[in-house]
Amino acid sequence: MQQIWIPKAGDPDVLELREAPDPTPAPGELRIRVAAAGINFADIMGRLGLYPDLPPMPVVVGYEVAGTVDAVGDGVDASWVGREVLGLCRFGGYSSLVCLPQIQVHALPEGMSLLEAAAIPVNYLTAYQLVEVMGGLKAHETMLVHSAGGGVGIAATQLAKRIGARVIGTASAGKHARLLEMGVDACIDYRTEDFELRVLELTDGRGVELILDAVGGKSFTKGFRALAPTGRLGMFGMSSLATGRSSKIGTLIRALSGMPLFAFNPLRLMNENKAVFGVNMGHLWDEAAMVNTWLDRLLEYYSDGAIRPQVDRSFTFDEAAAAHRYIQDRKNFGKVLLTP
Repeated sequence: MQQIWIPKAGDPDVLELREAPDPTPAPGELRIRVAAAGINFADIMGRLGLYPDLPPMPVVVGYEVAGTVDAVGDGVDASWVGREVLGLCRFGGYSSLVCLPQIQVHALPEGMSLLEAAAIPVNYLTAYQLVEVMGGLKAHETMLVHSAGGGVGIAATQLAKRIGARVIGTASAGKHARLLEMGVDACIDYRTEDFELRVLELTDGRGVELILDAVGGKSFTKGFRALAPTGRLGMFGMSSLATGRSSKIGTLIRALSGMPLFAFNPLRLMNENKAVFGVNMGHLWDEAAMVNTWLDRLLEYYSDGAIRPQVDRSFTFDEAAAAHRYIQDRKNFGKVLLTP
């Protein structure tokens, strides 16, 4: 099989395509011949040496795959062989063959392509946890989503519009027309506009009830101020750390210096009737039953037509460095995939 390895922290060119022996499924596992693997910003952070959960390098990253089951281990019904599936991985997804426990594998609903399937697990589960589980978004409320043209941003927008909420999205100006077409009610150009001021203008000074922020740093502080009474700030990343091609300690210090270390004290939260929460799907591996319930619900949403993954581009395994650059330069509108 083929795998993409991160041998050391650095720019995208450190990624290496290597050959490895084909894995054999253990008892309770299915082996998936991968058609597509999802790229997530955590992979970029891992390559930069800024992701604390990354196993020691050299390492193969990747949290999600879609493909066809070609073998099963003891205890798994042989009828799985030949079925198209999506799967959640705890690293190792940048591989042409992946073995996963059966509980982490789901059959595709009718009509879903393998490329769409690879775009579902991480982005849509993250968005579901942010918007519905912890964000509690309601039809009469307004949500601000940063990086609205990214995979999580598009997923969150689709979930919010299914609920009937109003959506404000930040993105570069070139993405605004497409965002408006897909239902975003108002767009903010984060490069030229102060999103805090624009949010207050768009809401007549009230602020928004839910903010989804994977930028971090000063963005958290400004977002907290832009919350309406009963507003919730959902934090799920720190993309502000990945402003360069390789890891830089100065970037880390600047980003952390902008964190609202004193803004979220209990007394202030009580007095302002605001809430702050964090989401990290990578820390829910011991909650497989709960996550499976969320994923089943999302697959139902797909079957009902409420969500549709937006796949921006697919890169072959030998183009992995170009794929990482493409995401880090924020060129993507939707999901970016790797195909063996």
